[in-house]
Amino acid sequence: MGGEVPRSTSVPLWAGRALALLGILLVAANLRTAVAALSPIFSAISVDIPLDSLSIGVLGTLPPLCFALFGLLAPIFQRHMRIESLVLVSLLAILVGDVVRSLAGSYVVLVAGSTVVFAGMGIGNVLLPPLVKKYFPDRVGLMTSLYATVLSLFSLFPPLVAVPMSEAAGWRVSVGLWAVLTLVAVLPWIMLIVRDRRSVPEAVRADSVTAIAEAVPRGRAWHSRVAWSLGIMFGITSLNVYAMFAWLPQILVDSAGVTPAGAGALLSLYSGIGIPASLLVPLVATRVKNVGVLIWIGVALYVVGYLGLLCAPAVLPWVWVTLAGAGPLLFPLSLLLINLRTRSQAGAVALSGFVQGLGYLIGAVGPLAVGFLHQLTGGWVAPIVFLLATIAVIVVVGAIVARPHLLEDDWHRGHSAHTASRIDRIKQQRNSGVR
Repeated sequence: MGGEVPRSTSVPLWAGRALALLGILLVAANLRTAVAALSPIFSAISVDIPLDSLSIGVLGTLPPLCFALFGLLAPIFQRHMRIESLVLVSLLAILVGDVVRSLAGSYVVLVAGSTVVFAGMGIGNVLLPPLVKKYFPDRVGLMTSLYATVLSLFSLFPPLVAVPMSEAAGWRVSVGLWAVLTLVAVLPWIMLIVRDRRSVPEAVRADSVTAIAEAVPRGRAWHSRVAWSLGIMFGITSLNVYAMFAWLPQILVDSAGVTPAGAGALLSLYSGIGIPASLLVPLVATRVKNVGVLIWIGVALYVVGYLGLLCAPAVLPWVWVTLAGAGPLLFPLSLLLINLRTRSQAGAVALSGFVQGLGYLIGAVGPLAVGFLHQLTGGWVAPIVFLLATIAVIVVVGAIVARPHLLEDDWHRGHSAHTASRIDRIKQQRNSGVR
């Protein structure tokens, strides 16, 4: 199953790594705030910056596109710097972008600031799994559970805070407020980098970065069936989530006769179901013999939820929404599998970048495809059938993902044995004498 390190080798979660624990959770807290910080207050922003439907659509498309692009670029960046330094870069990008957005005097500046924010988030998305693998190899399930839950929680706060803060202090304060959280997140990573530089000689650090970079050929994730299968599963999950966030209220109003207020409440229910899933799924996945069981459960929840919305939307709509909202348990499972399907930190970086880059690119198609089908047919049958068809793809790739096969086993063998021994020597040196 490729689970966690045996418990006999585990140490307390905070022992010697409290800064890393705090840093990882604070990074997770910053990776969704900017996504939902603008949409609730577009009317207030439009007083200073004119916004039409197309302008808002562009802003709404930026997150998945930036997550995809910079997810794919993050492993390239990481070959030239330590992972902690790249985390700091991603946080600084989020910080600068938040400030630029809050000071924007034109639509172009607002888009530019948003692009910088989402670029930093795209890099941060990729780095969380390898950070867990580096600092918590004995608690992969628990740490994935913790940071995935923080991701879910902090995606709920901005919509709740945005309007009251905008009314009390203006939309610029409401948007820029999240830069304070990012500034707090920067501190533990600065402390970790400074501590490491004091304890490890420069020659050893440079040798380590070079050796690991040489050990990971460029683009190898593209040659891996594990990477493609996990990326497609992550992508189909993202496609369905983005589509539901965009269109579920309208589906419920038109098909189930729900009031707009009721549809908003059911959308919150859809989102809130992800929190217990984020908390429980990684913990369960590290203890079951076959993670395929969780994949099939996710598929079944999707199918039953969508069939309910398709065949009997007005009958207990909250049940169908709950089931459809539980289907994305495949999201935290995918994040966990990035670590369970890799042998090394470098492999985790490569797989995380590929999976999230490909996944968010697929996810961006969801709202557009559902909207196109609705406009073409004038109803919601074709869009829901389309979403059901995407779930069938998960059945195919899930069978590959469920098998315990490691990314590194798919890489081409072209590197001499001395590279591996060199990395082992560096790790021993760092662990024994220089730290």
